Amino acid sequence: MDRARPKAEEIEVLARQTVFQGFFRIDRYRLRIPRFDGKGKLALDREVFERGHAAAVLLYDAARDRVGLVEQFRPGAMAAGVYPWLIETVAGIVEAGETPERVAARETEEEAGVKPLALHRIGDFMVSPGGASESVRLFCARVDSHALDGLHGLAEEGEDIRVLSLPAEEAIALVDSGGAVNAITVIALQWLALHRAEIRKMWGVGGAEGA
Repeated sequence: MDRARPKAEEIEVLARQTVFQGFFRIDRYRLRIPRFDGKGKLALDREVFERGHAAAVLLYDAARDRVGLVEQFRPGAMAAGVYPWLIETVAGIVEAGETPERVAARETEEEAGVKPLALHRIGDFMVSPGGASESVRLFCARVDSHALDGLHGLAEEGEDIRVLSLPAEEAIALVDSGGAVNAITVIALQWLALHRAEIRKMWGVGGAEGA
């Protein structure tokens, strides 16, 4: 790239107004942002969906080479005309004063009924940056898949969650088959496809994949 990238501190926030406050929040921004060609600034009016930030967890039993996923109803998928019971990673919102690691551990217990034996950070991702502020910190958690079974979730939060335990190859195949359509879940499974041998070695599991 010949031209320097615009600097975040050059963004002018001319106005910010909360136009909706419910379970989630929507803010309207009036902005002036630097142009790539360096010729002045571009004026924008945009709404931003404020959902908070989240931690997501791919459950993996390195010894048995099995993946834990959860299935639950998602109203956004219903509104989009997609089958709304989605197969996903464990996930939860990071509340004020919490760390993503703490949320990852708590949600693994609440949604899947197991405790993580170890957490490996995969990365940080924006979910829908064109209109939402939400970011997700994604982890891989080492678990004992013998305990991955049944229905979980907190009734007071309207959760009805089914836990799935799948051979790693079958879980990874969900990406190509369309069985996984949640973006963070697709990222997690693709990461596992690339780093499966590495994570098994890190967690002290020898032998070939699938052993």
